[in-house]
Amino acid sequence: MDWLTTVDHKKIGILYLLAGGLFFGIGGIEALLIRLQLIKPMNDLVSAQTFNELITMHGTTMIFLGVMPVIFALMNAVIPLQIGARDVAFPFLNSLGFWTFLFGGILLNLSWVMGGAPDAGWTSYTPLSTNTYSTTHGVDFYTIGLQIAGLGTLIGGINFLATIITMRAPGMSFMRMPMFTWTAFITSAMILFAFPAITVGLVLLTFDRILGANFFEVANGGSPVLWQHIFWIFGHPEVYILILPAFGVISEVIPTFARKRLFGYSSMVFATILIAFLGFMVWAHHMFTTGLGPVANALFSISTMLIAVPTGIKIFNWLFTMWGGQVRFTAANLFAIGFIPTFVMGGVTGVMLASAPADYQFHDTYFVVAHFHYVIVGGLVFGLFAGLHYWWPKMFGRVLNETIGKWEFWLFAIGFHLTFFVQHFLGLMGMQRRIFTYLPNQGFDTLNLVSTVGAFLMGVGVLLFLFNTILTATKPKGVANDPWEDGRTLEWTIASPPAEYNFKQIPLVRGIDAYWKEKMAGNKEMTPAEPLGPIHMPSPTILPFVMSVGIFIAGLGMMFSKEHFSNSFMSLIFNNWIVVIIGLLITFGSMLLRSLFDDHGWHIEVEELEEEGVKA
Repeated sequence: MDWLTTVDHKKIGILYLLAGGLFFGIGGIEALLIRLQLIKPMNDLVSAQTFNELITMHGTTMIFLGVMPVIFALMNAVIPLQIGARDVAFPFLNSLGFWTFLFGGILLNLSWVMGGAPDAGWTSYTPLSTNTYSTTHGVDFYTIGLQIAGLGTLIGGINFLATIITMRAPGMSFMRMPMFTWTAFITSAMILFAFPAITVGLVLLTFDRILGANFFEVANGGSPVLWQHIFWIFGHPEVYILILPAFGVISEVIPTFARKRLFGYSSMVFATILIAFLGFMVWAHHMFTTGLGPVANALFSISTMLIAVPTGIKIFNWLFTMWGGQVRFTAANLFAIGFIPTFVMGGVTGVMLASAPADYQFHDTYFVVAHFHYVIVGGLVFGLFAGLHYWWPKMFGRVLNETIGKWEFWLFAIGFHLTFFVQHFLGLMGMQRRIFTYLPNQGFDTLNLVSTVGAFLMGVGVLLFLFNTILTATKPKGVANDPWEDGRTLEWTIASPPAEYNFKQIPLVRGIDAYWKEKMAGNKEMTPAEPLGPIHMPSPTILPFVMSVGIFIAGLGMMFSKEHFSNSFMSLIFNNWIVVIIGLLITFGSMLLRSLFDDHGWHIEVEELEEEGVKA
């Protein structure tokens, strides 16, 4: 019950991590099944229909439900600590964001056991995703599940924006914020602008499929290209929503293990802002082959190539940070350093794809698959592993085993390059994506075999990480505040794991890398900005969980509202919108309760704080 009702950002971070781990595992199994099907020509491990479902669910699960919650896990665990805050701005909303995300993800994955998964590709292009070509409820699970999960992400983004703007410790100006906080801040702003676009698209597609509207049905005067515009106006910023927090992690890990401050801090901040701004201006580079014309293609080519400039600034700043530093190759730092060349390769192929004439050749081949995975897996997943190894002691009070961590890195990195490096060549030789089998003797056989072997090596790396976490959990807690001994930011000034209230007294920040500055001045801890006093805490509540259950029920009811049931009772409750109404009543009833009953929270008194100080 403690976990169902919690509004503590640290616990919600752990919940995000568990949920993200679960969906990441599901997405990984789907990926391995895809690679097993393509291990040899004319393979019949899965049918063409199942392959389409696997391709769709792998992409959708990994992007929306696998990596996104792990980013939110790190943001929840670390951001309030880095800015010297006791909690996020809206603890209730933080909990609601997690539960809506979780129930949206569960709804999407229920499609496997409830009549077929979505099968129109992770981008769900129309007309493939309209009733004409997707006759099962698969795409309905996609549209409604993602709307619910996306609502959780949007709530989370708004919450972190409010937290970072209003709750920084005294002295922490914007240009003194740690880089991870900066990237989380800009990511949250991007979520605020990008997610409404996909929500609109999903609502319109739901109307087309369930209510018989005609936004995308060509026969009724709709436009399939409209869906591509709506999807990619969200979809391209989404790539940066995913990668910017990873940039932030790398900017924390490398200075810590190089014992040097981040080179060019202000240029890193402005490069991040520029990437976010340009990220919204390049969406049609996914649509070079739809016939937008030479002017549009040229403009989007140029804006896409421009993004390489701020990204290049970041790459060089990380290299200059390590230059001349006392670099320690911990597991976290190995992932951070491995990130740099891997991400550069993804960036280089991105510039190739930005050239519209070249894109006509590369489009819809495995070259694009390789590029995308170099950016998202080689970039984001490496960044997330670096962050998890780095902040694990702060989240759980235990340091992950370094030896196993290094094995994880080498297996995952070698497996990754084996899997995706050869896919560039498969693409250049003409192998198309989303094709469930291929004929022998086209030059695809060996490279596909290598790719599949690499995928299983990556799988072993991920399993080792899981083993490492379980092994570490059996050890007793008892880690110093700053287990790396070179921590630079505020989260390393308090106990690992932190107390419920984070900071007994809010610290006074006197410069960038606040903790490092105090260490250099010979101080063992931060100067407090306030006297010791009672601390106000928010009360736990079950309402966010209940509200999310209500939305989940309403979503299911909406999906099956036009279904022909053999059972008359089922027909009665679904076809007359009774299930939808019940779900909405649960949700709005919870909102009403939340509004009418004022919850003042509770206080931790000074005496308790002083006792804890004696114990510590």
